[in-house]
Amino acid sequence: MRKILIVGAGQSGLQLALGLQSRGYEVTVMSNRTADEIRSGRVMSTQVMFHTALQHERDLGIDFWATQAPPIEGLGVSVAGPPSETGEPQRVIDWLGRLDGHAQSVDQRIKMAGWMETFAQRGGQLVIHGASVSDLDYFSRTYDLVLVAAGKGELVQLFGRDASRSPFTAPQRALAVSYVHGLAPRPEHPELDAVRCNLVPGVGELFVMPTLTLSGRADILFWEGVPGGPLDAFAGVKDPAAHLALTLELMERFLPWEYARATKVELTDAGGTLAGRYAPTVRNPVGELPGGGLVLGVADVVVANDPITGQGSNSAAKCAAAYLDAIVEHGDAAFDEAWMRSTFDAYWGTAQHVVKWTNAMLGVPPEHVLNLIGAAGGLQPVADRFANGFDDPADFENFFYEPEKTGAYLAEVGARA
Repeated sequence: MRKILIVGAGQSGLQLALGLQSRGYEVTVMSNRTADEIRSGRVMSTQVMFHTALQHERDLGIDFWATQAPPIEGLGVSVAGPPSETGEPQRVIDWLGRLDGHAQSVDQRIKMAGWMETFAQRGGQLVIHGASVSDLDYFSRTYDLVLVAAGKGELVQLFGRDASRSPFTAPQRALAVSYVHGLAPRPEHPELDAVRCNLVPGVGELFVMPTLTLSGRADILFWEGVPGGPLDAFAGVKDPAAHLALTLELMERFLPWEYARATKVELTDAGGTLAGRYAPTVRNPVGELPGGGLVLGVADVVVANDPITGQGSNSAAKCAAAYLDAIVEHGDAAFDEAWMRSTFDAYWGTAQHVVKWTNAMLGVPPEHVLNLIGAAGGLQPVADRFANGFDDPADFENFFYEPEKTGAYLAEVGARA
């Protein structure tokens, strides 16, 4: 029986571990926290998983919260324009695209703790230890394959930055998250749960996401602020209540239509806030240890995107699925450097579209993209296609990046309408 070590207990590490376990591999997972510590800790992320990523969980029979999480049926875009005569920001664009398959969000404190316990109950070896490079140096001699799925800390330094695929050297957004109860529905679609993307040109974005958290149904308020701008204000805010108060103050200032339904919100729990920033980076997938052993990076260890396009957990699920297939197909052959690189290259076929789209959304949108987003307000097929691009970002190649393709697509849809 082949022995595999996975360092990191997030979406990709645990999904891969459970998948390998179901196929008879002897799997060890190393986590720096217990399931109880994760469950009682601070929120780790925002996450909305779309149909393709969720299907990977369904295929493994580990979509344990499908009936509890609110089904997300749409994705809406609003754009703030110049203030009205009263000085209040106005919506110049507002539309809702319908998803072909529903999405869902489960607080990772619930999911990762649950998956860790399931892995252990099924006979997996769970080691609670913050792994170091020297640990991996030892383990690389006792395991057939070592995978690093822990996206922070010293282990990431094993994987050098790929400058050719990493255009940014600094964070492009300052991030601030609040999990809340008491958010009222959008009056335009009160019966429908949807992700709401609110764009404030030159300032940043607010995303509002229905989710399942420790205390039940909730919503995530997620500011992405241009560094140095008015939304870049959370760095010194440590008190959760002050964090939420600042979140709401900025909503009232820039997005009064979202603030109007947030006047009675309260934090889900004391750990329901998060703030930070990081530079989007693609790294070399193979890390070399001091003793000469090799380790393979997984998901955001090697492809870390800004969360502006909501792809983090989706990409992690897709990476885990791709690696699972590659490991099983490799049989008893050695997991050498050539195999590691080809395995990552196969995943890059998917990941490259996420990187391209995310990096494009971080910049100032060109005129043809503004035309596309504006046209979606009057052409429902455009709104729906844009929304479903969050599930399959590769489709943006067909109508998003090049003015000629955008124009042809809008002309085609307009003619049909």
